[in-house]
Amino acid sequence: MIKAGIIGATGYAGGELVRILTGHKNVEIKWYGSRSYIDKKYAEVYQNMFQIVDDKCMDDNMEALADQVDVIFTATPQGLCASLVNEEILSKVKIIDLSADFRIKDVATYEAWYKIQHPTSQFIPEAVYGLCEINREAVKKARLVANPGCYPTCSTLSIYPLLKEGLIDPNTIIIDAKSGTSGAGRGAKVDNLYCEVNENIKAYGVANHRHTPEIEEQLSYAAGQPVLINFTPHLVPMNRGILITAYASLKKEVSYEEVKAAYDKYYAEEKFVRVLDKDVCPQTKWVEGSNYVDVNFKLDPRTRRVIMMGAMDNLVKGAAGQAVQNMNLMFGLKESEGLELVPMFP
Repeated sequence: MIKAGIIGATGYAGGELVRILTGHKNVEIKWYGSRSYIDKKYAEVYQNMFQIVDDKCMDDNMEALADQVDVIFTATPQGLCASLVNEEILSKVKIIDLSADFRIKDVATYEAWYKIQHPTSQFIPEAVYGLCEINREAVKKARLVANPGCYPTCSTLSIYPLLKEGLIDPNTIIIDAKSGTSGAGRGAKVDNLYCEVNENIKAYGVANHRHTPEIEEQLSYAAGQPVLINFTPHLVPMNRGILITAYASLKKEVSYEEVKAAYDKYYAEEKFVRVLDKDVCPQTKWVEGSNYVDVNFKLDPRTRRVIMMGAMDNLVKGAAGQAVQNMNLMFGLKESEGLELVPMFP
């Protein structure tokens, strides 16, 4: 059995980690870390775990945790994992960080966008960006994995094949994104109150959302050149889900079959990326509660552009599910173990 510890177990992503790992046949959770609820029973915080999890919440002592477990998940705000990790800990345990602390390779870019100083930037070069479908082999050998953000996961997977195959102009990419309110975390914020969110939709982080450099970095790797994008996220009145609609100019005239072949080249063998049938648009309700990403595209010959679309659950493939997928790879398990979750409906 793999012994796992979670720091930040009472946030939305942490709670989803507990839900998934509780059903994982190869994992035992040894540590439910939460600064806010130390010594409180986990099932009192999340009553869905009543008579399922009897443990109490503990603190975020990563050094003590490293002596007790094989893998640590940090589902915490930016800066916390970076402030706790050190070489001694990494020599004992594998770490999967769900924050942005080790996702961006250029520390100056991270500090500029997140407005904090990185205390352990020496570990950034070795951290593997945990987008399994693209970095699978590197993840297998990693001791520190930077679990991708939710918007970057859906955006990158929706666009990646066409950039990689050179079918679209990298300088013309526009990404319009929608997310449910759980993407903002469990902390109390006026903007996330029921009366603020219900019967409303709004753009936020316009031209300055912190996931922008992460998306640009991953798309730059795919394109083989620097990529700048317009990225605009929107908050919609639902609990879960991300919908990406991305636009780009085609470099040449292409047929549906050529573009479909590009997607199939990269995703035909992928368990969790589903390329939909022609003219079927991804919808969040068909991926809710699952680790699937549904992607598709539509050619627009009139404007010589292509519309790329993706939908996924921001808490599963966008956070906890992808973290477990990374863990499975790191420990040589079946990649889909514990993640064969059928999407919930209604």
